[in-house]
Amino acid sequence: MPPLKLSLLALFFLLASLATQATTGSAPTLDREFRAAWVATVYNIDWPSKAGVNPRKQKQEFIELLDEAQKTGLNAIIFQIRPAADALYESAYEPWSSHLTGEMDLDPGYDPLEFAIEECHQRGMELHAWFNPFRAQTNIKKERSANHIANTRGDWIKRYGNYLWLDPGNPEVRDYTIKVMLDVVKRYDIDGVHIDDYFYPYPYPSNEDSLPFPDDDSFQRFGRGKIDAWRRSNVDRFVETLYKSIKKEKYWVKFGISPFGIWRPGTPKGTEAGLDAYNLLYADARKWLRKGWIDYMMPQLYWSIDSKGQSFPRLLDWWVGENKKNRHVWPGIATDRVGDKRPASEMTKQIDLIRKIKKGYPGHAHWSADSVINNQKGVQTLLKKKAYSSPAIVPPSKWLGSKAPAKPTLLLTPRGDRLMLQLAPQENIRFWLLQTKTKKGWKSQLLDGTQDSFEIDSMNAIAVSALGYTGLLSRKAEYQFE
Repeated sequence: MPPLKLSLLALFFLLASLATQATTGSAPTLDREFRAAWVATVYNIDWPSKAGVNPRKQKQEFIELLDEAQKTGLNAIIFQIRPAADALYESAYEPWSSHLTGEMDLDPGYDPLEFAIEECHQRGMELHAWFNPFRAQTNIKKERSANHIANTRGDWIKRYGNYLWLDPGNPEVRDYTIKVMLDVVKRYDIDGVHIDDYFYPYPYPSNEDSLPFPDDDSFQRFGRGKIDAWRRSNVDRFVETLYKSIKKEKYWVKFGISPFGIWRPGTPKGTEAGLDAYNLLYADARKWLRKGWIDYMMPQLYWSIDSKGQSFPRLLDWWVGENKKNRHVWPGIATDRVGDKRPASEMTKQIDLIRKIKKGYPGHAHWSADSVINNQKGVQTLLKKKAYSSPAIVPPSKWLGSKAPAKPTLLLTPRGDRLMLQLAPQENIRFWLLQTKTKKGWKSQLLDGTQDSFEIDSMNAIAVSALGYTGLLSRKAEYQFE
């Protein structure tokens, strides 16, 4: 690299001019794929390791989790912040989660969501905030704080088995739940809102003698027609309203749902299921996908490729075929089931099948983070070697905005044996894509878009692109020093 003896201003204009010119050995174009893992906090499944761990150790555990996720090749985290009408963030509406401290509404001394967002974005990873919309308590025998919704609005609550449930049939409940979720959208720089398959509760007990959900009084007040259709309409209204409310607040924040992987038994033909999610959870996920009330659908396709009654490829093809609005279909895959009967290669084969879909961009999420970062039966090693041998950027969601960011304007100045990269600020930039070339070849990394200066190693060539909030990528600003 020639000595940089020009004035900073002259160098700025020189590089801005040269950056518009094509260079030999241009930086490679990266794949677009959503690679995520769920980080479950309920029962301390993935994080923190146990309730009551001190804040310093909690932060360190999360950093180690993210470092391993990044090394593996993941580019998104789905972080559970509301397991059961509680909060893993500073909330004016709901108490601090006991999964943090062991005691409900005990301040952990920091804001885990704020911390998680910052740490994810520093690593070029998206953070999707995962909510359980109607589950109010997972164990009625555990003590609740005085400000928990089951104590302050007991008229909204239904007991079902060992659970307490916010009644989806009550319009006030739906409005409240959406208010809680929009509060996070407004105050935190999240990339997505995510809900899973808990709408009405799973049958209890899980057999033919399961109890009915005790909402006859709500049906008498608010319902009409048949009760099953009314329950589905309650969930439909919730999903549609939530989607539109998120877009009104921040159009770029993606909304994703992870329903049970089989819409109804017998669909597609030959599919078997012990649960009819349409008729028991009152979740018409096909309708939400067809209507475009989501930005990504993440059906839980937790079965193996050769499963006769629940064929992974047949179910995948069915969900893709129902995608009339060309949203993202990114299945959840059961990495936690890797073991003696399910080899790690099952997961890479499933990812290969997802990538063969001709419609849209590929993507998937691992259930859950723990199995990946702890290399369960060698699955992390295999993912790094085969499925994630090259980096990928989260796909664009073009229906959220079709204008790509402007090409970056960059300034390079020497700092010892390194360089200081400065970028002209732009609005609505999630990440900078920095690509540098040395004798070993090109290296690509995503840098936090809220920053505009970075210290980097010397190189032979550089390329910088701006990645907008909706996933659209700018043209590259390139310069070659050789």
